[in-house]
Amino acid sequence: MTHTRHDISIITLNGKKPIIHDSAFIAPGCRIIGDVTIGADASIWYNCVIRAEVNRVVIGARTNIQDGSIVHCDGPMPGVEDGFPTIIGDDVLVGHNVMLHGCILHDRAFVGLSATVMNGAVIESDAMLAAGAMLTQGKRIETRQLWAGSPARFVRDLDDAAVMGMRLGVAHYVNNAKAHAAAVTSA
Repeated sequence: MTHTRHDISIITLNGKKPIIHDSAFIAPGCRIIGDVTIGADASIWYNCVIRAEVNRVVIGARTNIQDGSIVHCDGPMPGVEDGFPTIIGDDVLVGHNVMLHGCILHDRAFVGLSATVMNGAVIESDAMLAAGAMLTQGKRIETRQLWAGSPARFVRDLDDAAVMGMRLGVAHYVNNAKAHAAAVTSA
């Protein structure tokens, strides 16, 4: 079954219907397909695709997935019985045009503009992947580390100001989503 409102597609596939919290903002142009769960006050920005037909995608509370990003997962395969779901925690910032594929982002992780995170990669809490970086399969960014480059490598530890900046970014996106939701509703 497909539901479209304000050019949003929410598609049930393989018997799995996306579960979207009532307070989440889903911008026009988004496509949300299959076994997807989106938490309270999360925001999925314009023209994102979240597709979960072979595994699941979980997006936590107050997390934002910014414009043009793609979130996907990978199914079971030899040596990886559970495949690679994409699990995104609470208060995560995901920049514009990001590709997340079969990875785990812990609470308060940050992924910069146009970055890519591959199967089995993990970004821990208060850690950052820089804009344009590629975190290759199975790599792990530890708490309060900044990684950059393609393939991504450790650059430095993040100071308190950088961590606070990420938290302010989360609050900004929660408030900004409310303004956009009101504008879309009145259009």
